[in-house]
Amino acid sequence: MSIVPASVQAYRASLLHFHADPAFSPDAHAWHQDGLLIVADGKVLAAGDYAQLLATVPPGCDVVDYRGKMIVPGFIDTHVHFPQTEMIASPAPGLLPWLETYTFPTERAFEDPLHARDVAEFFLDELLRCGTTTAMVYGSVHAQSVDAFFAASEARGLRMVAGKVMMDRNCPEFLRDTAESSARDTEALIGRWHKRGRSLYAITPRFVPTSSDQQMHLAGELARAYPDTFLQTHVSENQDECRWVHQLHPQSRSYLDVYDQYGMLRPRAMYGHCIWLDEHDRARMAETGAAAAICPTSNLFLGSGLFDFEQADAARMMMSLATDVGGGTSFSMLQTMNEAYKVARLKGSYLPALRMFYLATLGAARAMQLEGTLGNFSVGAEADFIVLDQKATPLLERRTAGCQSLEELLFALALLGDDRVVAATYSGGACVHVRQQ
Repeated sequence: MSIVPASVQAYRASLLHFHADPAFSPDAHAWHQDGLLIVADGKVLAAGDYAQLLATVPPGCDVVDYRGKMIVPGFIDTHVHFPQTEMIASPAPGLLPWLETYTFPTERAFEDPLHARDVAEFFLDELLRCGTTTAMVYGSVHAQSVDAFFAASEARGLRMVAGKVMMDRNCPEFLRDTAESSARDTEALIGRWHKRGRSLYAITPRFVPTSSDQQMHLAGELARAYPDTFLQTHVSENQDECRWVHQLHPQSRSYLDVYDQYGMLRPRAMYGHCIWLDEHDRARMAETGAAAAICPTSNLFLGSGLFDFEQADAARMMMSLATDVGGGTSFSMLQTMNEAYKVARLKGSYLPALRMFYLATLGAARAMQLEGTLGNFSVGAEADFIVLDQKATPLLERRTAGCQSLEELLFALALLGDDRVVAATYSGGACVHVRQQ
């Protein structure tokens, strides 16, 4: 009788993952109608056709049978605010009044670490229920909000990126830090959490209007001192915001140029929205390795504008999809794809479903400089994956029964799907969510 190492698991289903961007490569994806994913010690050991790989499964290792369903890498959400969970779907005429009326008062409560931990637990439940296994997460201005978030994600063994918001002007006094205290708290959090287990830190100035010149300078210094950390912020989301930044920094060529002057355009820098960039801005992002987090549900909800996929592709900007909860109206990356598709159509371009799934998996990993760690089923990648059920709702079952191609199937999942499509979520090879029937 052979004994199978407990660390080896195998999963049978249709398999889809990417090794290139479908917009620029004709052979960007791998699709196995009857596939097998083999995981060992929380990492991918092999992925391919069931018939070809079955003989490599250790004797006595049970194969989890997900036939009739699809396994894809876990979704990656590159811009989301966990303190805004409970204010999602709050009405306001635009970004700036929405911040004043709902966002700042809601974030005040995160001074309490118990409240922060409670919301973090719910937030992570929602991500996993929607098939999101990694996210770039904004805390509040309070360092304890980030401690609470990382403690919750670490307990679940998740690969998460997060940071304390830096904000020392143009905000309520009860949320205001100082340039010096924000830098000190950020450096302490980096020391406490960055690369501890699966946690990664993001230096997080909220956006130009809420950071003084000194705070921006210190954030840039931290970005240079800790080049393997992430940096996350907002840029060119709303035209009123862009005019405000111009008034604050009339000497700068553009909103993005303000960040550039402080040394914040670099690899692992993720810029939320990027709607009102110009040709020079897009070229500069591509040149520096900074990436865009596209937030279609938030941009439509707040009336901020439409992201230009065609111009971004022309510049070869790195980009990904993001929910931007609570400006965004869904935790679901499938719902985010739905809105991204419509945004692209309104701007005169077209997003195939394969491209949307790429942007939510390997495209996001590339934008975060984490290819090889996350985003596909390359050997040695962390085994974060989800099981999608094309029969999750009566309408989906009826629609997908007639699909004639992979593109058509993925398109139906993106346009008709939500959290109900996610039958199971795995992180580091461990099952962390199972859909309740």
